[in-house]
Amino acid sequence: MAIDLYHNPRCATSRKALALLRQHGIEPNIIEYLKMPPDRARLRALLAMMGMRPGQLLRKREKAAMAKAGIDPRTSKEDAILEAMLAEPILIERPIVVNGRKAVLGRPPGRVLEIL
Repeated sequence: MAIDLYHNPRCATSRKALALLRQHGIEPNIIEYLKMPPDRARLRALLAMMGMRPGQLLRKREKAAMAKAGIDPRTSKEDAILEAMLAEPILIERPIVVNGRKAVLGRPPGRVLEIL
């Protein structure tokens, strides 16, 4: 089965997860999610596969993007956070690795091995 990696090549953690997959003989289908962001249905599916709420997948270091989207991780509702991630994909934490119907957030990178 193919492995998908939602990846940002500028992110050190994402690069480490990719390297770890390759060390295990896996060449994933790389999805540069900033260039090809997931649509609403796919983002909801990823969240469900990981057992996460939008607020848990929010990249909180992106303060400018959060301000632009008008959200505060402490007070914004989950639906507003999801909409913000769709409008500003940089707000989606990465890397996300998908294996069939299972997915994991690769933070720390070693977590990607959980679904192989």
